[in-house]
Amino acid sequence: MNQEKKLIAEIKRVAKANQMGAVKVMAKDLVRTRHSITKFYALKSQLQGVSLRMQTLKSSQAMADAMRGVTKAMKSMNARLNLPSLTNILKEFERQNEKMEMTTEVMGDAVDDAFAGEDEEEETEELVNAVLDELGCNVGAELISAPATKVGVASESKAERAAVLEGGASEPTAGSGLDDDLQARLDALRK
Repeated sequence: MNQEKKLIAEIKRVAKANQMGAVKVMAKDLVRTRHSITKFYALKSQLQGVSLRMQTLKSSQAMADAMRGVTKAMKSMNARLNLPSLTNILKEFERQNEKMEMTTEVMGDAVDDAFAGEDEEEETEELVNAVLDELGCNVGAELISAPATKVGVASESKAERAAVLEGGASEPTAGSGLDDDLQARLDALRK
C-alpha cells in the first residue's frame, strides 16, 4: 500500500510536468501491481485451501490406520472368543451368585435369631405404645374392655356355668386338646 501511494504521488508529479507518456506507463504499472496483489491474495487463499485439504487427508489417513488396527484387534479377539464357554461361565457365575445370596440370607437370619432377645421385644412394645399414645390411642384401655375368653373356646351356657359352680364337671368338648395347644402357643408368643 505504501508503494502504491508513492507511485500515485509520482504519477501526479510527472503529470504536472506534462509528461503524458511516462504517466501512461506508470499508470499501467499501477494497474499491474493492483492485479498482482489481487492474484497474490487469491493464490494465498488457494494455498490455504490446499493446506487444509492436506491436513484433512492426513487426519483421514490416521483414522484409517487406527481403524485398521482396531479391526485387526477385534478380529483377533473374536477368533479367541469361545461363545459356548462364555455362556457356561456366565451361567456358573449366576449360580454361584445366587448361592452366595442364599448363604448370606441364611447367615443373616441365624445372626438375627441368635441376638434376638426379650429386650428387643420389650423395646418394640414400648415404641409401639409411645407412638400410639402420641396418636391418642389407648391400647391398654381397649384391651381391658375386650372379652377375656380363650381363643377357640365357645361361650358356656348358663346351665353349664351353674353345674360347674355347684361342683359338677362339664364334659370336655371335642377338640379341646387342640384348643389348649393353640392357647399355649398364643401364650408363648405373648411372652
